[in-house]
Amino acid sequence: MRRCVSPDSAALADAVRALRDGQVIACPTEAVWGISCDPHSDAAVARLLRLKARDPAKGLIVVAACMDQLAPWLDGLDYALYAPLRASWPGPVTWLVPDNGFAPALVRGDHTSVALRVTDHPGMQALCEAFGGPLVSTSANRAGEPPAMSAADARALFGEALGAVVPGELGEYPRPSQIRDLASGRVLRR
Repeated sequence: MRRCVSPDSAALADAVRALRDGQVIACPTEAVWGISCDPHSDAAVARLLRLKARDPAKGLIVVAACMDQLAPWLDGLDYALYAPLRASWPGPVTWLVPDNGFAPALVRGDHTSVALRVTDHPGMQALCEAFGGPLVSTSANRAGEPPAMSAADARALFGEALGAVVPGELGEYPRPSQIRDLASGRVLRR
């Protein structure tokens, strides 16, 4: 099992500066290298979608260090629906949660739900904590292509378009997070 290493404070400070400036950054996640941005910066999200050549209708995943960071996204959620979230977070399950109107349109895509996860990757947790909130997190690749598996791969793909590359190692999971619908419990991606 590989050990995830949280980035040092200088690397975190650089990444947070880039995020606050509306830039896209690359960082290791649970299974693959990802790219992230501030979910509340339409310009940053649009930039990320262009880099990936991703259809905006698909929406994006938002990750957080803890459930408290997702409180505004979960506000108004039926109390009974919290049980599966608490049982699986932090961990490799992304839940499609009914949108309460808080999710920006570019993050939600053409859906009535928003994809949320509390990560258990130490580096991603540290990044969300240092940023002070959740981040968009999507695989570092162009749509339909294999994801980057290293910092060098991410740099080769996106080069100068990245505001920062956070050092660290991938987590221990063999594939990206499972995606489940909270209302039905249905698994959409294993």
